[in-house]
Amino acid sequence: MLIGYARVSTSDQSLDLQIDALKQAGCKKIFTDIASGAKSNRPGLTEALAYLREGDTLVVWKLDRLGRSLNHLIQTVTQLSEQKIGFKSIQENLDMTTSGGRLIFHIFGAIAEFEREIIRERTQAGLSAARVRGRKGGRRTVVTPQKTAMAKALAADPERTIAEICEVLKISPATYYRHISGS
Repeated sequence: MLIGYARVSTSDQSLDLQIDALKQAGCKKIFTDIASGAKSNRPGLTEALAYLREGDTLVVWKLDRLGRSLNHLIQTVTQLSEQKIGFKSIQENLDMTTSGGRLIFHIFGAIAEFEREIIRERTQAGLSAARVRGRKGGRRTVVTPQKTAMAKALAADPERTIAEICEVLKISPATYYRHISGS
C-alpha cells in the first residue's frame, strides 16, 4: 500500500499541492505536519512511520519534506529499508523499490558521508591550529577561584544546603560536586 506524508513549514502555507500529488500517485492514506523541517518533533511523520507495514511504500512530494538534513533523510530511508518498506519521492522521481533508485540514494549517502568527513577534518585542523597558539577549546568554566573559596566558606556552615550554596553562586549542583566538593 502507498502511504503519503506531506509537510509544510508554517500555517501560512498550504498542504493542498502535496496532498493532490500524493493522491494522484495512488496513496491510500496521507499523514501531514505543519512544522519546520528542522524540528525533530513531527507527530504526523511519527504516526506515518508507525502505520507503515512490511511491503508498504512511503511516498513524499519532495525529499526535503521527509528529512531534517541529508543525514536524517538517509537514516530514515535506511530504517524503512531494513523494515522492508519502500520509499518514493515524486519530484525527484526517486523510487527506492527499484535497483536504480537504491543506487542513486546510496550515491547521496556516500556524498553526505564524504561531506561529514571533510567537516570533521577541518574542525580537527582548526582545533590543532588553535592549540598551537595556546588556545583551548570548549566552554570557559564558571567556577573561578573566588567562587571556589566562597563555596567552601558557605559549605562550612552546617545549616546551608547544597541547593542554597548553588543558588548563591549561580551554579548547578552538578557543577558544585564536579568542581568544588572534591577539591
